[in-house]
Formats: sequence, C-alpha cells, structure tokens
Amino acid sequence: MIPKAFPPEPGAATSGDSYLPAHGNGGYRVAHYELDLEYRIGPNRLSAQAVLTAVATQSLSRFSLDLAGLRVSRVLVDGRAAKFTRGGHKLHVRPARSLPRGAEFTVEIRYVGNPRPIGGQWGDIGWDELTDGSLVASQPVGAPSWFPCNDHPADKASYRVSLTTSSPYAVLVTGNLVSRRHGASTTTWVYERPEPTSTYLMGVHIGRYEEIELARGPVPQRAAVPARLRRPFARDFGRQAEIMDVLRGFFGPYPFGDYVIVVTDDPLDDPIEAQGMSVFGANHVDGRRTHERLAVHELAHQWFGNSLTVADWRHIWLNEGFATYAEWLWSEASGGESAHAVARQWYAKVAASPTDVSIWNPGVSRMFDVQVYKRGALALHALRRRIGDERFFTLLPAWTGEHRHGTVTTAAFIEMATRVSGEPLTEFFASWLDSARLPAFPHDVLKGR
Repeated sequence: MIPKAFPPEPGAATSGDSYLPAHGNGGYRVAHYELDLEYRIGPNRLSAQAVLTAVATQSLSRFSLDLAGLRVSRVLVDGRAAKFTRGGHKLHVRPARSLPRGAEFTVEIRYVGNPRPIGGQWGDIGWDELTDGSLVASQPVGAPSWFPCNDHPADKASYRVSLTTSSPYAVLVTGNLVSRRHGASTTTWVYERPEPTSTYLMGVHIGRYEEIELARGPVPQRAAVPARLRRPFARDFGRQAEIMDVLRGFFGPYPFGDYVIVVTDDPLDDPIEAQGMSVFGANHVDGRRTHERLAVHELAHQWFGNSLTVADWRHIWLNEGFATYAEWLWSEASGGESAHAVARQWYAKVAASPTDVSIWNPGVSRMFDVQVYKRGALALHALRRRIGDERFFTLLPAWTGEHRHGTVTTAAFIEMATRVSGEPLTEFFASWLDSARLPAFPHDVLKGR
C-alpha cells in the first residue's frame, strides 16, 4: 500500500519565492550539507547519503525537502527514524518528535538512482550525462536532481562533498579540494565549500581532464581541460589572470579562495556558473578568443550572483545586468571599444525589438530574456553617466563589500546608489528598471572627466 502523502506544516509548504514558490521550502534554514556520493559512470548510477544540519524557523511536526527522481530508502531526523512520503519533486518528512522553533536538527537521507536533469521551460536542468562523464548545471531549479535540499537561492549554506568514482576520471566539485584517496579501481575526492552557497551554485563535474595552472596569485586560478583542447584553450584563456585583475579593480576583492575553469569535451549551449567555478563547452574553445566575453561574464558572476545572491528570482537582473556590464568594462579596459560605444550598439538593437519587459520584475517566463541582460547593463551604464565615474566606481565595490556572501534586492541597490551618489534617483530607476518603455540613451558627458 502506498502511504498517503502528508502536507508540510502550514507555512512550510512553499519557499515564498514570487516566481518559483514550489522550489524551496519554509519552516527551516539549512546551515550545512554533508554529501557522500558514489557514482558509476557507465550506468549513470548514484548511491548517496546526505546529512543536512538545519534550524527550525517555526515549530515543525513535518517539513519538506526538494528531491527529484531518486529513490529514498531511509530518513533519520536527529538520529531517529522518520516517516516520509514523496509527492512530485518533494520529499515530505514527519520526524518522530516535533521540532520547536529555534531548534537545530539534522536530517539524514539515504537515496539511490539514475540522476537526470529536471525538465521545464528552460530545458533540461541539473545532473546530466556527457559522452564520457557528467556535469551539473542547476540554475535555477536543477539542484534536486542530485541531492535533497532546500532549493531556494536565499537559503545559503556551507558544504562538504565526498565523491567516489572510477580512477581514470577527474572530479571537480565547487569547493576546495581537501583530500583524494585512491582505492583499487576508484578514487574518493573530498571538497569543502565554507562560504554560504546557494543550492543551484553547487556542481559536480566528472571527466578525463588535465589540469592547467592559470595564475598563482593573488587569486589562484586553474583549469581542467580535455587534452585535445589544451592548445586552443591556452590562447582563448590566455588573458584570464588579467581579466581577474581588471574585475577585482572594478568590483573589489575576489570573494572566494580560488577560481576554477572547466571545459567539457562536449559542446554546451551556454557556459555554467557555479560557486568559485565556471564551466564551458568544447564549442567555446576555438583558439581565436571568439568567446572571451563569456569568460568575463562568468567570472563577474562570482561577485554578482554567487557572493551577492538574489533574495528572490524576480531580482535576476542584479546577476545578469552586472555580468553583462562587466563584458563592456573589460572591452574598455583591454583596449577594445569603450563601454559607451558598446552600450550605444546594444541600445540600438534593444530599441529595434519590442521593449516589453520590466527589468526588475520580468516575470518567470522572461527571467533569462536578452532584455534582462542587455537592458540591465544599459541601466548600469546610464547610472554611470548620471552620477559620474568617481561615484559609480565607488558604488560597485561598496555594493559587493557590504553584501559579501549575502542576499540582495533591487531596493537595496537603489538605496545604496542613492546614498553613494548623494542624488535623488527614484525617478531614474523607475524609468530604467520598472517601466517596460526604453528610456532615452544617456548621451550626456560623463561627470568628472
């Protein structure tokens, strides 16, 4: 007899996210994830145990976690067997004893299965097989494809991930490698991610990779690349250390201990951002620096999206607008076209298309619309023209510094921009972020020049 699913505690059934309320859960916050994974590449078989340390934000007689397509064999809460049922992409848990508000508790889940991406309006997202290996691309809803979690960007936690797989393969997890143990035919890799990290920014990448050192300091940078792509990669990412230095100059200290680039042996539609890591497809490596702007964009996400994470998905422009503007700043700093020239070109392209998106609240179906990226960057350029270079480039590191490893909203950015500039900016931001109508291009001369 299949047990009847029991609903989570009132108030804990939804994350409260305005766009994706079914992803994430209320009633608790996760402080730490400990994942012990064993993965067989050929059959795509994952056997795992997850231990979550969490704090109840309300009294809980039951609660939910996000988990898709994997079979759960046991759930323990504080070491005691708990009842559990499945419903859609949810794992509903009823502990043996109710949890009082403020209580710290642990949840242990043992599970097994063939991890697969989660389908939806953005395509297949999550754990995915490569021709020879696997990868994780989780933004925005793919994390439950490989581990039980509270899948909301604002619930950031630390991680320890242990993964055992066939020894010929390299394993890269978004974290710091703390140990590697060799067995008869397998190797166990252990990574730790101490900084608060959103579930969608955790990734696992398995492949036949060779390691390349890109820079030793002040930010250590390395890459994992298929042997056949070493030569073109050296050309395409030859300015990586310089890009890091330029972005640090604009945005303030790099927020993590190191930076890792992974290039898969398969093509990818788009690069993948992760905490302290960016992942590119073989199609992004051609030896001609064709896609260097993408390298800049993904690195910028380490500040905007990863360290500063949106409190709600409707604020996605704070990730994508800033990362896009980083491309324009790099062009200017590296001897290419000025940011103003690039902005003018994109303004013309955007103006030639229907302008029907409110940038700060584009709607769930338009979260990754090109207008969110380009008009978000145009809004930042217009702000730069409005308040002048000195105050604009004071604002950027102040923004990343004050909210380092936290969550952010559009209102918080507007408040800081107003404070740093000393100017009333309510109408300015209303025209650039709230209205779907495209404002006039900012032609006036930069202040301070």
